[in-house]
Amino acid sequence: MIGLLQRVTNARVEVGGDIVGEIGPGLLALVGVERGDGEQQSDRLLERLLGYRVFADAEGKMNRSVREIGGGLLLVPQFTLAADTRKGMRPSFTPAAPPASGERLFAYLVEQARRQHEPVAAGCFGAHMRVSLTNDGPVTFWLQTSSRSLE
Repeated sequence: MIGLLQRVTNARVEVGGDIVGEIGPGLLALVGVERGDGEQQSDRLLERLLGYRVFADAEGKMNRSVREIGGGLLLVPQFTLAADTRKGMRPSFTPAAPPASGERLFAYLVEQARRQHEPVAAGCFGAHMRVSLTNDGPVTFWLQTSSRSLE
């Protein structure tokens, strides 16, 4: 699984003009599911999202996690993160998980996140979404927990 993590002062996701998820200070994570991913990769990505130290401590160093600051977590499915862009002028989505598998794993990730942290908000799998955010820093990290990296 792939998580493009951004430290935000606020973020929200809209579907059809309705706000379906919104947070204040915390993390926005765009989530891509790759072929071969399973619950193990989802669990590892969530562990990293909740524990990744991207918030300032008293000395201004990135030393605190979203869990430690009690910040929000907004999870937004984005299959385009799994695209193969190595050649040509059009992305290939062969590395992305099939829609049913991607939807199941994204739902699993959201469910586990809500069991372990609050507040957690989420976008809608398969929907056309509008994501708004104020990136704080800017701070953006690419996290990947593929089945190959867990062997």
